[in-house]
Amino acid sequence: MTPPDGPPPTALAPKPNWLDRLKRRQVAYRDVWLGRLILFGGAVGIGLLAVLFAWLTEWCVELLHDLNSEYPGWVFVSAPLGGALIVWLTRRFFPGAEGSGIPQVLAEMAQHGSHSRLGRPLLSLRIVFGKIALGAGAVFAGFSTGREGPMVQIGAALMHAIGDHLPKRLQVSRQHLLAAGGAAGIAAAFNTPLAGILFAIEELARGLEWRMSGLIITAIVIAGIVAQAYFGTYTYFGWLNTSGVDTSEHPIALLLAAALVCGVAGGLFARLSLLIARGLPGRLGDWRRHHPIWFAAGCGLLIAGIGWLSGDLTYGTGYGEAKHMLMEPDAEDMPWHFGLDKFAATLISFASGVPGGIFAPSLSIGAGLGQNLHFLAEAEDMAAVTSALCMAGFLAAVTQAPITAFVIVMEMIDGYALVTHLMIVSLLASVISRAISPPLYRSLAAIYLRHGNPTEPGPKAEAGK
Repeated sequence: MTPPDGPPPTALAPKPNWLDRLKRRQVAYRDVWLGRLILFGGAVGIGLLAVLFAWLTEWCVELLHDLNSEYPGWVFVSAPLGGALIVWLTRRFFPGAEGSGIPQVLAEMAQHGSHSRLGRPLLSLRIVFGKIALGAGAVFAGFSTGREGPMVQIGAALMHAIGDHLPKRLQVSRQHLLAAGGAAGIAAAFNTPLAGILFAIEELARGLEWRMSGLIITAIVIAGIVAQAYFGTYTYFGWLNTSGVDTSEHPIALLLAAALVCGVAGGLFARLSLLIARGLPGRLGDWRRHHPIWFAAGCGLLIAGIGWLSGDLTYGTGYGEAKHMLMEPDAEDMPWHFGLDKFAATLISFASGVPGGIFAPSLSIGAGLGQNLHFLAEAEDMAAVTSALCMAGFLAAVTQAPITAFVIVMEMIDGYALVTHLMIVSLLASVISRAISPPLYRSLAAIYLRHGNPTEPGPKAEAGK
């Protein structure tokens, strides 16, 4: 019988001595710490990109208002031409960069293994560049968009890019990396690290069986700290002074009214957004499907008209207008229909297909609704509080992520004295919204998984699915 090749199975390899074991342990520690440095470096990069995006967006808003003041009617040129150009560039060079960015991340997280149902990657360094450049361009053109949703896609794309360079010993799954990157993007964009962690748990990790590890949470916090190092704390809306406000004066009526108004309005916004994404009926839907560039130009013209009716208040993110309503609640320069105008401008901006999110515009819409509710309730000392409650309520209703919504508003206004009120309004508004519309982001992600791009709807029959 021919003996087998190599050593017999009973042969035992010599046991490694203590020096070999020490070397292996050192290699393992080196790989783990190298992976952590790469991961934390990615978090720092997300924070820096958030700072760049914020600076660029704010500069574009100021430039737009300056040009529109110096050349009346400027936005009637910039919005249609800019919208058409941005949509053409998006479709030609940056497919996947359209819209918010959160549905794209959710769709990518739903992928398992090497098989992809998306047809093309939705997370790449090319999309990072396109999202920042075209997102800022949309704001400059006059569209009502924000940068928080885009920062989720930017953060997830950056983490996805560094994922291949992480040592296997770190054992961080792709889903964890994308959730960490997306949440770090929210934390840096809103300058609210706690909200970033909750967003990862409530929205990005919904339906997944996993736990937030300390490594992932640390990456999210690092991105938020980098943003705070540049912006400072609560830079957007400042500190809301509630020391002299008796929040128990109109507790039940005020909270229920805010929750009802924001829940219905936010649910309607989400429902209409899904209707647009699934394919508008009739000739309008055909025009959008077959002539998206001209459709974007038409959307830009409508947005310019809405801005003109509102006194040039609906262009851009809406941060300035929301802050003005919080800090100067009795100001008479804000029209009563601002919330409705911003609602329409944001919905049309979404329909156009330009890159941009709805988080920041939702906050300004909520502030506008709160202004209307304040006038109806005749609660003079509750004006700023009512606006803050409606900001959280409308955002919660649109996203159906109530915990993230009230924590974002609480951190951005230093509203810890209102935490119970913000929580109640957010939870009730989210419940009301669920009766009107399915979850917006997850429904949009499902459209990506079915046939690619919500801005390129499939056959009309798909609308009922």
